[in-house]
Amino acid sequence: MAKILAVDDQLTIRELVAAVLRPQGHEVDTAVDGAAALKIVADQHYDLIISDVNMPNMNGISLVGKIRELSHLKYVPILMLTTESGNDIKSTARSIGASGWLTKPFDSNRLCGAVKKLLARANMAH
Repeated sequence: MAKILAVDDQLTIRELVAAVLRPQGHEVDTAVDGAAALKIVADQHYDLIISDVNMPNMNGISLVGKIRELSHLKYVPILMLTTESGNDIKSTARSIGASGWLTKPFDSNRLCGAVKKLLARANMAH
């Protein structure tokens, strides 16, 4: 299926995302924050990136902007998975390249649905 990177400073969220998506056939790597994620994606391709917004070292909004600067990941879908739900932050995230938004706490069916939708949309674009 898809190669996915889950970025969150909370270990429980990273483990939960992986536990939900791996049985669906996805390969899931994890990173503790945006800075760590940027190092991981520098020389690897991912089909989807899932990122929190509020993290130390580099937040999710900055991470989206940096990922969009990388030619090999310019069009990869990025799902924001966060406690943030304000329209201003959603608008900012979308304007710099976020593809979707899911609020925590999340339901595993909603996460699977969002992942499926974003991957399908990305496949149709190619």
